[in-house]
Formats: sequence, C-alpha cells, structure tokens
Amino acid sequence: MPAISFFEEDIIYKLKNKTAVRKWLKDNIEAEGFKLKELNYIFCSDDYLLQINQQYLDHDTYTDVVTFDNSEEEGVIVSDIFISIDRIRENASKFKVTEEHELHRVIIHGALHLLGYKDKSVTDKQKMTSKEDFYLDKRGF
Repeated sequence: MPAISFFEEDIIYKLKNKTAVRKWLKDNIEAEGFKLKELNYIFCSDDYLLQINQQYLDHDTYTDVVTFDNSEEEGVIVSDIFISIDRIRENASKFKVTEEHELHRVIIHGALHLLGYKDKSVTDKQKMTSKEDFYLDKRGF
C-alpha cells in the first residue's frame, strides 16, 4: 500500500480529512500515469521553510512549498514536501479563500512538480494553475 504521511515539524497542525486527502492525491497521481510509493508532507513555519530554502536551494525567500523528489525510478513517486502553514494562512487571506482550500492547492502543487509540471515560465505557470484547478475540482470532500 502506498504511504502518504503528514507530519508537523516546528508547529502543531492537524490536517482535516486525512483519509480523503490521501485518496484524492493517490487517484490524481495514478491518473497522471505515475506509481505512488511514498509521499511525506511536512507542515512547518515560515522560518523553518526559509532555512530549508536557503540550505538546499540557495534561495533566500519565503515560500509556501518546497518539494524534494527522492525517486530512484522514473514514474515512481518518493518525496518529501514541506509546506509553510504561515504562508498558507497569509495567502488564503490575500486570495480570499479558505485556509483548507489554499492548503489543498499547495498540496496538489507540490505533487504536480513530481509529475513533471513546472512553474518558472508564464506558460508553465498557467499550465500548473490549470492542472491545480482541475484536480481541486475533483475533491469530493
């Protein structure tokens, strides 16, 4: 059975609907033709994620998500995805959506990176956002 796990690093945060989120992610990953082996989501603070961004990516900026692809075989997902709950809360307010909706957007965004989607160019960002919206609309919870 593929493992999707949720952890907190330097904060206390409990994800709602864990079982439904796991099924949603697994279904979406398989729909893209990938096999899910292990996917870990680590919820943390802005400061914690900033340290990761600086240490591993040489970026000195706050971000909402950092995805590490640990896969050793093509088409098989093994990953750690770090998400700043501080950024989720701020962006939810900024974009006038619920925190849960913004968190789900970032959760699927991190997974989409593992599936080959990029977001550096305008065109890639548009494709990524479109795919996020597509999968967000598939949530049944």
